[in-house]
This record gives sequence, structure tokens and C-alpha cells, in this order.
Amino acid sequence: MSSALTSGTAPFALSVLDNAHTAVGQDITEAFDGVIDLAERSEDRGYHRFWMSEHHAMPGAATSSPQLMLARLTAATSTIRLGAGGIMLPNHAPLIIAEQFGMLEALAPGRIDLGLGRAPGTDPGTAAALRRGHDANDHFPSQVDELLRFLADDFPTGHPYENVHAVPGPWQNRENRVPARSSGPQTWILGSSPYSAQLAAHLGRPYAFALQFGDADVESAFRIYRENFQPSEALDEPYTLVSLGVVAHDDAEEAQRQARTAAMAMLRMFKRQSYSLLPPEEVASYPATLQEQQILDLYTRRFLNGTAPQVAAGLEQLHERTEVDEIMLVTMGGSRQVHASTIELIADHYTMGSAD
Repeated sequence: MSSALTSGTAPFALSVLDNAHTAVGQDITEAFDGVIDLAERSEDRGYHRFWMSEHHAMPGAATSSPQLMLARLTAATSTIRLGAGGIMLPNHAPLIIAEQFGMLEALAPGRIDLGLGRAPGTDPGTAAALRRGHDANDHFPSQVDELLRFLADDFPTGHPYENVHAVPGPWQNRENRVPARSSGPQTWILGSSPYSAQLAAHLGRPYAFALQFGDADVESAFRIYRENFQPSEALDEPYTLVSLGVVAHDDAEEAQRQARTAAMAMLRMFKRQSYSLLPPEEVASYPATLQEQQILDLYTRRFLNGTAPQVAAGLEQLHERTEVDEIMLVTMGGSRQVHASTIELIADHYTMGSAD
């Protein structure tokens, strides 16, 4: 098994996911400036794509509308793929999402990804405020189908939405008699279970598996996806991505301290407190019970942390276990500087992009 103790080319594509994490004492405008900076750094260092996620009513995650920040990032970048990882589709009308991502695709042709998930991205009370019913997840496959039809403008004759068209989109191009600059956003299915693997395989779409939330069975999910994959116009063969929380630092102990701030945010969420990123010093002095200590230790380990060679070893071991095509680094830690340092150190380790 590779130890990745020496630098070299990564045996997989590398990407970045930013939750616009905002620690206690950090101004939100400064945090958004940090997101823009991280996207620019990711492009400069040769990462493949930069995604943002959807969360609601969480003071530690300011991405209630990744679409809005992606619109800003289309002007700040020129080559890296930009996307939502993901849009929690049961929170939205499919037509609205088709229109919004049609606009993003028009702003950055051939660079937009649309990752679709079914979790609420928040707590039950906020899910209710989003007008999300208890059976929202049950309708996810039909919502995805509806969205894909809006994006492709291919509702069958007699369908209630036959004459409803997402603009911008293919219909507008035909009506205006102009050639399309792209085939639309690349649509992904997100998840962490056999359910999402089956759906992605059935639809012939790329599949992204979220490991940052828990120790789910990624190997089985990928096996199900690959064995059941049906080629589509969007994708000829299976394509997989794994996302996981990462903190890289020159000092392994400091990387662990920063990862523990994210672990504490998870603990607070489990206790029905706000998902807030507390300062590492405050986390270290917290008088945890035995059960709380176990949760903190679990998530600190789950968020891959250490020096760049140590983190790279973990990434390569994950690749060997899963044969994943792409790994997405979910930046963790109590400051934007730590997030930036993580992607710089990993890029340095794999000699990616410029290092100016």
C-alpha cells in the first residue's frame, strides 16, 4: 500500500468543496471574500472543480444559496469547473433550478456542475420552514426526472409541462436561432447510500459519495453503481467522486486541533445546538463527557488531518480501496487561512499548478 511520503502526481483527479465555513468571531463578508480567494487558488493550483453546498440556518456554514456565490465565481475564474455539491432538490421547484443553472451555464459555458441531493441540509424545524413535507424524499426521483427534462427541454407530447420551458436553455436557443455554446450543466447524483448509487446508475450520471458526514459503506455503493450503470447521452461509463473533510498543516498537531473544531461543530449539532465553529482553544478546554469525547475523537479522525504527506497517504489509501476517479477535499478548520493552506499544501505535495 502506498504511503505517499514523497511528492508526485496524484493517481486521481483532485477537487475542492467549500461550505463557506464561518468561525465564531469571523465577519461573513470576510468569509465570502475567503471563498472567492479559495476558488481562485484552486484554479491556479490545478484543481479540477470547485463546489459549494447548500445549508440553511447554520451560523457555521453560510451557503444557503450556492447558486448566488457560483454566479460571483464565474467572474473570478476562467477554467476551473464550478458547481453545487449539492442542491437539495426537495427544497426547490425543479423549474427554478433549471433556470438558475441555465443562467450559470450561460455565464460560464461548459464549466457548470449541478449536484443533486435529497437531504434537507438543515434541522427538522428549518426543513419545515422551507415548506418541506415529511415525505419530501419520496418524490426525489420524479423531481430529478422533471429537472432533467427541463434542462433538456424534452417533455413528451401531452405532458402538462410540454409548453413550459426553462430559460435560458435549449428552447430559447432554438427560438432565437442561435447555436448552443454547451450541452448544459453536468448533472450529478449525490448521496451516501445504495439508494443514491442505484439512482445514479439508472440515470447514467456521475456519482458523488459524501464521506464527510459519516463512515458509510462507500465500497458497496460504488460496486452497486458500477454494476448497474446504464450509459446515457450524458455519460458513457461510470464516473465516481468521493468527498471528505480534510485539514493539512505543516504541524500535524495543529492540523488535529483545527479538525477538532469541525468535530465540535458536529457534536453541537447532535446536541441540537447551532452548528458553530468555536476557536480551537475553546474546544480544547471544553469539559466533554465520556460519550461526547468519543464523538469528538471519532469525527476528528474522520476528518483526514495531518501534514501534507500524511493527508496524501490517506487519500491514496482511499483511492486504493475504492478505485474512485476523483477525490474532493472538503476544507475544514477554524479559519479561512487554514482552508487555503490545506489546498496549497496538497497541491505542493502533488506538484500541481503554480506555487507563486
